[in-house]
Amino acid sequence: MVSLPQQPQGAPVTPHMVVCGDDGLVHRLAAELSGVYGERVTLVLPPARDDRRRSVSAAQGRAAALFGRVTGAVGRGGPAAGQNGTAPGPLVSIVEAAEPDDEALAAAGIDRAAALALVYDDDETNIHAALRARRVNPRLRLVIRLYNRRLGQYLEQLLDQAALVGAADGPDGARAAADASTTVLSDADTAAPALVAAAVAGTSKVVEAGGLLLRAAERPPPPDGAAPEPGTCTLALLSDGDGPELLPDERTVARAAGRGRLVLETVRYSAPPRPPSRLAVARSLPLGSFFSRRLRWALAGLAAAVCGLAVASWLVTGDDPVHAAYLSLLDLFAIDDPAIGQPLGRQILQLLSGLLGLLLLPLLVAAALEGLGTFRSASALPRPPRGMSGHVVLLGLGKVGARVLARLRELNIPVVCVERDPQARGVALARSLRVPTVIGDVTEEGVLEAAKIADSRTLLALTSSDTTNLEAVLYARAVKPDVRVVMRLYEDRFANAVYRTLRDSQPQASTRSRSVSYLVAPAFAGAMMGRQILGAVPVERKVILFASVEVAGHGALEGRTAAEAFRPGAWRVLALDLDSGPGLLWPLPAEHVFGREDRVIVVATREGLADLLGRRPRPRTADGERPFGAAR
Repeated sequence: MVSLPQQPQGAPVTPHMVVCGDDGLVHRLAAELSGVYGERVTLVLPPARDDRRRSVSAAQGRAAALFGRVTGAVGRGGPAAGQNGTAPGPLVSIVEAAEPDDEALAAAGIDRAAALALVYDDDETNIHAALRARRVNPRLRLVIRLYNRRLGQYLEQLLDQAALVGAADGPDGARAAADASTTVLSDADTAAPALVAAAVAGTSKVVEAGGLLLRAAERPPPPDGAAPEPGTCTLALLSDGDGPELLPDERTVARAAGRGRLVLETVRYSAPPRPPSRLAVARSLPLGSFFSRRLRWALAGLAAAVCGLAVASWLVTGDDPVHAAYLSLLDLFAIDDPAIGQPLGRQILQLLSGLLGLLLLPLLVAAALEGLGTFRSASALPRPPRGMSGHVVLLGLGKVGARVLARLRELNIPVVCVERDPQARGVALARSLRVPTVIGDVTEEGVLEAAKIADSRTLLALTSSDTTNLEAVLYARAVKPDVRVVMRLYEDRFANAVYRTLRDSQPQASTRSRSVSYLVAPAFAGAMMGRQILGAVPVERKVILFASVEVAGHGALEGRTAAEAFRPGAWRVLALDLDSGPGLLWPLPAEHVFGREDRVIVVATREGLADLLGRRPRPRTADGERPFGAAR
């Protein structure tokens, strides 16, 4: 085990942050804590020879090589960099350990740390490390990455109870127990709404706060002299070539003619539909799912012939209609006596009934075989139906893909999934939701055609490989140049180069690049700082955060009006959390004065939230770079 770099001797010992992980999120989180909040961070990473760390850089190198072959030079190179294009700065030290065991946590100084984030891709590893850390330091603030939401709820309660018991024996036990909170987050759940919003036209980013649903929606440039929509708040002015402008004031918005904007508006809940009755469900059972159209028509024709024979027997013999129908059925199943000595009409009807009975036998066998095949294929993945169009093609059914699929189906958006591994997490969900799924490698010819990419509306490339995502997007654009694409890319410079090249080469099509770690890192960092991050809304390649903040102790809020507390480009107070009951005071009057006991909902940039909380970002170095990949 190696710890790098060593802190200078004689430096004051202050609480630091510890981040343990094995993928890109650990680097994003370290950049967020050190570059935005100015915290000292200790990373616990697998050894450099570990395949888990080598695979990230190798995949990015292959993706860059592929993109270079397809599009040529797409960006100007810079100096050599480390992970994600930057190198660790003086605020970050690294401890190399294969697993977060007791020795690794001790080397990271977990007994003196203020917070610990466990962001390994494996849930079991995070749980074991959390139990060890809580035992060593009951006052530690824990942030745990878990995919299993129900297990996360139980684990959060267990660790909070352990913190309460462990901190009660020390001085200031009540306050220490309150600070030693446990937060369980899922990167897939946090990123899924933003990915779906980027993929679906007309679907906006949504943040829930205090029972109120706030939606961030893109609006086109308003006509000259038009008044802003009532009940809305402008969050950002969209890019006009120099990038978006976040949290502008009213004068800036008024001068920004011809620029689209991102506005915040409320969404009202609608009552859920009443569940259908059992009788209605029984009536709506699709007969076509059991029998083919040809078989149904054949059975219908046979039934009509039997009815015709019954009517003819009634007319020829003059018997009671019920008795005539009974005789026809006996003749149909060949169990009636021969019509010897009976009128010629009766004999002819008996022969026709016997012939019809011969035709009935293969139809019954075919119906039995089709019904058996239907039940056997009920557990199989359905194929995309004929004539399907306007759907979303979702590549990858891993952790993130499964959450995105569930979100899309909640919105009743047609989806076709493509997954290489039939045992992936989301395959079972796709099977239960009866979502058409193609099992195959998306890089092979014919797979995207089987998903009907030519008739689709959007391509969501969410596999864990940048190379696969980029290759699928380029192939989809070759088949359908105007298809909307949203791809998951990790490395910032590479993502920007891809976005600009695709946008310039095909300006009529919508292109979005999203990084899951980039979307979720602010929420994890906010939880480590002890702040409640309600959500994050991506604005192109930047992020706006929604947070719940106590007014007490914040001089920029306490005793000030809502208008005075607004700092353009940094933060803005959106609403007041009402203590008397659920809900928010929204919109907030400009003359409202914030008291010490108030809790407010704030929308802020990363640097703005750090400044508001009293943790100013580290200053830039001489070459203009922030330490360890700080967000720009």
